[in-house]
Amino acid sequence: MMSERPDRSKRRRPRLKHLPVRTCVACGARDLKRTFVRIVRAPDGVLAIDPTGKRSGRGAYLCRRFSCWQRAAATDVLERALRVPVPPEFREELLRWADLHIRREEPPANDTVLN
Repeated sequence: MMSERPDRSKRRRPRLKHLPVRTCVACGARDLKRTFVRIVRAPDGVLAIDPTGKRSGRGAYLCRRFSCWQRAAATDVLERALRVPVPPEFREELLRWADLHIRREEPPANDTVLN
């Protein structure tokens, strides 16, 4: 008795393209890679902000929340992810870059009255 197999002549659906998912080292949010900014430790040990995500080296990802950039500058989350000490100058560079490129979260207005 022959086993039944699906008819291979039937039209197949096209495969979906693989979309890489990354995790923010500061808050743990998971999203598509293109929504994050990569911080990279190059093979020569230099730290850099890599908005394209294509530089070679060990990378860590930060989401586009200003609070995550503040946390990355203030704590050791990048040191653990990149496995290298983060100098104070680079922490300042993180905050400057975030000031220019990341919109600050605005707290909800408490004085709003709904009728």
